[in-house]
Amino acid sequence: MAAVVDNSGEAVDAVKNNDLVVETAKSESKEFNVQNLVDMFTKLNPLAKEFFPSSYYHDQTQKTDDLDQIPVNNQSAGDENFSNKRGKSNFNQGRRRLNGRAFQAQRDDGIRRTVYVSDIDLTITEEQLAGLFSNCGQVVDCRVCGDPHSVLRFAFVEFANEDGARAALNIDGTMLGFYPIRVLPSKTAILPVNPTFLPRSEDEREMCTRTVYCTNIDKKVSQAEVKNFFESTCGEVTRLRLLGDQVHSTRIAFVEFAMAESAILALNCSGMVLGTQPIRVSPSKTPVRPQVMCPTLH
Repeated sequence: MAAVVDNSGEAVDAVKNNDLVVETAKSESKEFNVQNLVDMFTKLNPLAKEFFPSSYYHDQTQKTDDLDQIPVNNQSAGDENFSNKRGKSNFNQGRRRLNGRAFQAQRDDGIRRTVYVSDIDLTITEEQLAGLFSNCGQVVDCRVCGDPHSVLRFAFVEFANEDGARAALNIDGTMLGFYPIRVLPSKTAILPVNPTFLPRSEDEREMCTRTVYCTNIDKKVSQAEVKNFFESTCGEVTRLRLLGDQVHSTRIAFVEFAMAESAILALNCSGMVLGTQPIRVSPSKTPVRPQVMCPTLH
C-alpha cells in the first residue's frame, strides 16, 4: 500500500494511516466540542448567583468581607426591599387576622354566657331581674330594654360561665311581677361599658335609677327637642347629654329625670319616632355627670 505523508513529512503505513485518520477525526471532534463549550461559557455571567456555592451564603463566619466582594445589583436590592415590605405587610395582615379571630372568639364566648329574657313586667327593675337569675349563677351584667313591639320589656343577662346560662333556661315561664318571663339563648353579646363611666358613689347609683340611655336619634333633632319630647311624655328632665360624631348616622343621649318613675315611663318610648327615626330607650348604666368647666384665666 502506498504510504501517506502527514504535514511533518513522516511516513506511516496504511493501517497506521487509517488509525491516524480515525484518531485525527476524533481529536478534531473533541476540539470542536470543547470549543462549543468555551463559546457557551463565555456568554455566561461569572458573577451570577449560581456560580457561588450554597455554603457561601450559609457561612456565618463570612459576613462583611465576602459580601463586600459581591457586586450589588440595584434591581435585586429593590426586589429585596419589596420583599421585605411585602413580608412586613403580610405580618401586619396576619396580626390583624389574629386579633380579629381573638375578638370573634371572645364575642362568641360572651354570647354563650348570655340569655335573652322577654315579657318583663314594666314594674321590674334590673336589680330585681338580676336577683332572680343570680340563683342560676354569678350574674356579670343585666340590661333591660324597652320593646317597641310590646307593652312589656326585654333584657339580656350575662353570666360568668356557660353553666349559669344553661341553668337560666330552666326558669323559663317563671312569674315575675304580673307576667311569666320567657328565657332563650341569646344571639348577641352585651356590649361592655367603660368602667370609668360607671357609678362611683351611692349618689351616682341613685342617679342611674333616674337616667335612661336613648339611641338612634335623628341628627337633625336638637337637644331642646329631645328634652321637650321626654318632658311631655314622662316628666321633668333635670340633665341631658346629647352626643354624636361624623362617623355614625344617628346620635345618642343620656336623659336624667327628677323622678325614677319618669325614667321607667321613658322606657315605653322605645319605637316612638323622634324627628324621622324611631328611638330606642334603655336604662342607663352610667350617670350624667356635670361637665367640669375649665377656670378662666384673668
